[in-house]
Amino acid sequence: RRGPGGSRSEGVLEKRSDGLLQLWKKKRCILTEEGLLLPLPAEPAAKMKELHFSNMKTVDCVERKGKYVYFTVVMAEGKEIDFRCAQEQGWNAAITLQMVQYKNRQAILAVRSTRQKQQHLAQPHGPRLRSASNSA
Repeated sequence: RRGPGGSRSEGVLEKRSDGLLQLWKKKRCILTEEGLLLPLPAEPAAKMKELHFSNMKTVDCVERKGKYVYFTVVMAEGKEIDFRCAQEQGWNAAITLQMVQYKNRQAILAVRSTRQKQQHLAQPHGPRLRSASNSA
């Protein structure tokens, strides 16, 4: 299911478990503008694990085999999480797109904040300069 404007998507992804057997487990997931939410096993339904885009480095190793697309989400601390989904679902592309949009928004905010600081520093004596030019 896609939300309004495609900003939020819900569906099922398969995640490879960390154990020795590395079994694929179906996970209901929600893709938001901030990251990917996954319910935690054996936890109340409200408890979600969030893979936040601020901690996500890349979506890597996209490979198509049979009906599945396999991909790896690489986190900033180096942790890699393997997922797969049906090819027509395109989760890898949706996650990548949302992550890029998130990083772009953060970059724009950083530039704005830097500009505001520079403008503030460039006008430390603003009112005095204006009053001097008015009297001339």
